[in-house]
Parts: sequence; structure tokens; C-alpha cells
Amino acid sequence: GRETRLRVVLRVRPLTRTETRRGDQRVVHSLSDSTVHRSATSSLGARHDATFGFSAVFDASASQEAVFEGSGMRQLVELAVDGFSCTVFAFGQTGSGKTYTLMGPLSQTEAQPAAPALLGLMQRSFSYLLEQSQSHSSDLALSASYLEIYNEQVRDLLSPGPPCALPLRWSKSRGFYVENQLCVDFESLEAIANLLLQVPLTAGSQRRRTSAHALNRHSSRSHALLTIHIRSQAGREKGCQSIPTHTQTWVPQPGACPSKQGTLCFVDLAGSERVKETGSSGELSVEANNINRSLLALGHCISLLAKPRGKRTHIPYRDSKLTRLLARSLGGSGITLMVACISPSSRCLSETLSTLHYASRACRVTTRP
Repeated sequence: GRETRLRVVLRVRPLTRTETRRGDQRVVHSLSDSTVHRSATSSLGARHDATFGFSAVFDASASQEAVFEGSGMRQLVELAVDGFSCTVFAFGQTGSGKTYTLMGPLSQTEAQPAAPALLGLMQRSFSYLLEQSQSHSSDLALSASYLEIYNEQVRDLLSPGPPCALPLRWSKSRGFYVENQLCVDFESLEAIANLLLQVPLTAGSQRRRTSAHALNRHSSRSHALLTIHIRSQAGREKGCQSIPTHTQTWVPQPGACPSKQGTLCFVDLAGSERVKETGSSGELSVEANNINRSLLALGHCISLLAKPRGKRTHIPYRDSKLTRLLARSLGGSGITLMVACISPSSRCLSETLSTLHYASRACRVTTRP
């Protein structure tokens, strides 16, 4: 019940080969493990410098392991096992490294998995969850759901057949929830590791909408939410009854052992983009407008949540499907880690500055886990 600030970390990706050949200047520099400096010169020759502070800053040389350890992801997994609702989401301009940070290289497949050093936050979290189960005194039951928000439609990425739109409902007891979503149960942590450690880029994520444009060859055209439901049941004693594995529909049974139910949600946001710079037209333009509209709604909610509780006005979570699904994570009873990803290139200065301000406001948001 204690107020807890959102933990916000920043990751600065390296300059790409295209940016280096083009002669782009590096305008973002890490000053320490928690501060970053942005320096630029306007067309009139005026200097524009600014320094931003976050819970952690990872420069272009930071490894995937360093991001996992330094971001607090390990603690987030432990809290989820202890029964808390935990969320990690990556945001930033298209092509800034969000999906790589969460999932690793896009080229990995089940037959050719990524090198261990390149695995993202998701895979490392699953591995640590496996370690927790082996050393934990309680039994862990896991299930998972995988959704995307594409053109303001919520679609199930795990259900068989073509993804179809699902209704988004609200209730006093559950808040906003997706009706009829498929929640897959796993008999063991090894099973979930096999499916979600190696298969996300060849199963669910392969069905996720992506397209190529001038800024990114594999641009995500939807927001994706992968949720791991964790039920931790204390060691069974005489008289304790077996409890169903469906986390969302579980009802305490007479004589059941005490249990904790937590969630670990990974949110890969589609990148913000300027339609003029991406060269998008037709369907791509419609997708970009829907992406930017939902990100704008998210930014508006964060700005209002950053105000002191006594000065807050109504938080417009209903303005988009994305903000409805993230309502509990942002301003409710969850524990949230935000990973802001930026490019150091002078060509991306405007979007980079927007992300830095976005992340700075989020640092002031509090929840009551």
C-alpha cells in the first residue's frame, strides 16, 4: 500500500551503419550510470544542451546482461512470484531498439536461437523464473496470454486461426480486461521456457503486424502485450486441496493452502514516427496515425499522473485501448519498469528529445502496489 515510483531506465542504442555512412553526429552522451546529456546546435548556431536523470542509463556499449541486471528486472520477477502485478514496457522512436531490448535479435528462430549474450529481457526473465522455481519452497503454476493492439483493435496472438478482434470490457472487480482471450496453461516452467524463450519470434510474434519503411526494415505496427500469470502455492499439507491452474478464474477452495497470484507483463510498444520521414502512405499511414494517437493518449495520461495526487484531474484511460490495458500498471496497484530507448543520431534529435521528456515525466508517477 506504500506509494512507489515508476522505475524508469534509459537505453541509448549505437549509431547504425547507415547513420555512420551518412555522417550523422552523436548528440546524446552518458555522463554517469544515471544521467545523460543531450547537446545540439540549431540552424541559427545556438546551442541547446540539457541533462536528464533516470534510475539507470545504459550507453551504446551496454550488453543485454547489463541491462537486465541494472534495470531491476531480476527484482521485478521476484515480486511477481511474491504475488504482485508487475509490468515492463519499452517505448521510443521506431528503430530505437525496443524489440531488441525485450526479445533480442529479430533473426532468431527455433532452429537457430540467438546467442546467449544477445537474449533480451523476456528470455532472461524466464530463465530466472526457472531458477526461482527450483529454489522456491512453493509450487509455481504458470499460464500466459499474448495480445496485440492493431489499429485500435485488440487481437489474440495465441488463438488458432487468423487473429480476430476481441472486446475490451470493464468491471469493478477486474478493471479493464479482454473478453474471450486465450490463456495457455503450462505444466512446467520448462514448457513455458521452450515456447516463450525460443518460439516468440516464430509463433506469436510472427503473426504480429510488422512492415518496412524508410526508418526501420522491421517496424512494429502494433503494441504487443505478453502476460505471464504466476500462482505460487505454499507446500501442500494434509487436508489441502488441489487448486485449478486457470489464474484468472481461480476461486479459493475450502481447505486450500494459502497462495499468491502475480503477473509479469511485457509490453512492446510500436514506435512513434513522423509519417513524412518514414515515407509511409496508404495503409502504413493509417497504421502510423493510430500508433501516434494511442501513444499521445498514453503520454497525456502519464503527464496527469505525474502531478501530485491532490492536484490530479480525471485520468482519461478510456481515450485508447492501450491506456485502458495499462491503467493498473501506470496509476493503480502494479509495479512498473519503463525502458526508454533512443537513438544518439542528430537526425533523430526531435524524437529523441520527445522520448527524454516523456520518460522524465514518468519518473514522477507513483502507484500503490
